[in-house]
Amino acid sequence: MVINQEPDLVVCGEAADVPKAVQAVAALRPDVVMVDLSLTNSNGLELIKEIKTQQPDLPMLVLSLHDEALYAERVLRAGARGYIMKRASTGELLAALRKVLKGEIYLSEGMASLIVTQSFGKHETAAKNASLGALSDRELEVFQLLGEGHGTREVARQLGLSMKTVSCYRQNIKSKLRLKNATELMQHAVQWTTNLRPE
Repeated sequence: MVINQEPDLVVCGEAADVPKAVQAVAALRPDVVMVDLSLTNSNGLELIKEIKTQQPDLPMLVLSLHDEALYAERVLRAGARGYIMKRASTGELLAALRKVLKGEIYLSEGMASLIVTQSFGKHETAAKNASLGALSDRELEVFQLLGEGHGTREVARQLGLSMKTVSCYRQNIKSKLRLKNATELMQHAVQWTTNLRPE
């Protein structure tokens, strides 16, 4: 509704999962794509990578509830041009959309400052190494699915991986987050996933 009220903008389509979104982008040829990281049975990061492969010049803006400190840099690496939180004002959303449409990158002031500080600071601490930021995109995806209550077999099915591969990811996550066992892993995953849900 917000976008359609603007004289120079119109929504040309919507999709709930990666396959439908990829089809819609190919058929509708939009000028920009807005991506939510939480899609039906799929992940917004995977959608960004898929669109980037097929249409490298198509600008994408992520609009999400997920913490920008954890995801903004990931979505930029995947190929998006901006990241904005769903709690942002309508004015901020439209400004971000127009900036991305012009080929520029949009981040909140706080996130842009954090990325610059990290790029020039390069001070790795034990605390940072033990944070979720140390996880790869796929490890974070596995961590989230575990937190949603899915077992290794279901995670493997949803992500199209073998159970052995998912078990390796679980081990990597435990190591990076300095968790002692599977119980601690599940507790941390459930707690983090619960905090992601809107109130």
